[in-house]
Amino acid sequence: MNSLVSFIVLLGLLIFVHELGHFLFAKLFGVKVLKFSLGFGPKVFGRQYGETEYLISAFPLGGYVKMLGEQPDEEVAVEDKERSFSDKPVWQRMIVVAAGPVFNLLFALLLFFAIFAVAGLPDMVSGTAIGEVTADSPAAAAGLMAGDTILAIDGNSTETWEDVSHLVATSEGHKLTLTISRDGKSMKLVGQPTTQPTRNVFGEVVGERYLLGISRLDKLVYRKVGFGEAFVAGCNQTWAFIYLTVMGIVKIIQSVVPASELGGPIRIAQLAGERLHAGMLHWLHFMGILSINLGVLNLLPIPILDGGHLAFFSLEAVRRRPLSLASQENWQKLGLVLLGSLMVFVFYNDIARLFGVGG
Repeated sequence: MNSLVSFIVLLGLLIFVHELGHFLFAKLFGVKVLKFSLGFGPKVFGRQYGETEYLISAFPLGGYVKMLGEQPDEEVAVEDKERSFSDKPVWQRMIVVAAGPVFNLLFALLLFFAIFAVAGLPDMVSGTAIGEVTADSPAAAAGLMAGDTILAIDGNSTETWEDVSHLVATSEGHKLTLTISRDGKSMKLVGQPTTQPTRNVFGEVVGERYLLGISRLDKLVYRKVGFGEAFVAGCNQTWAFIYLTVMGIVKIIQSVVPASELGGPIRIAQLAGERLHAGMLHWLHFMGILSINLGVLNLLPIPILDGGHLAFFSLEAVRRRPLSLASQENWQKLGLVLLGSLMVFVFYNDIARLFGVGG
């Protein structure tokens, strides 16, 4: 139940932010907004305020802002022409469409800034204690255990984990004598590093180095900072996740990251519940990441998504005339098929994970 509630709240907020971007800029440019809906499908609740009907609809996996003259073939009364979306300059239509994804990116920045301003910047404090020993590794063969503290290697004092990494990496595969502390007692163990591949965040092999097969024991602490430093950190965090999202899409296309890693609503609900259980900061951080994903994915040049509309408007700006209605409809149908296929695929992945299929 917690997962479901946290999922509905999280997704509802992100959809609201997205549609609010479209809504505000439509209003700014004088476009008449007929409906503002959270969700698709049948109306669950609605209320008319002014010229706009505000709705909550049955299916929560999205939302929409319906504007007058949004469809090129829509009939608009002469007196309403100046408030029709399709009669606005192409640059204004592009801004209205782009505002949704951009608001998601800005919302993520705001969340990260708030987290850093209130809680502080996270720092990983690590000494030379071992957090994990890889099975069947040189470290395991040498008798190293999680919780051991490495005091020296071949007589060279190790005060930081960087000291440990450097001495192992430059060992050229020779045996190393490690002086460790375990349960308050000092002992010496001998381990022989082997060359092992090093991988980036996407699992690609980017090189190799001598390793023992150990990882450090980290402790997360938060360092209080001012608003200026928190804002800069929020910008950096937002950009880092934008880059990772874009590169993740590229790596999936290149088959570096398996498509089975894609998750849908069920997976998002599970993660939302886990983050909420871990604490509000973790939940807000997850919301920021998801908001960036939503913003970036919506900017992809796929018909039916905001990025597809932006592609149409860009062509219109270059050609000085819009694509024919038939062409737009055909592209929209293709986009609908692609999006529908993707939804079926991610639902399959979610269900496969739930029942342990293919793992």
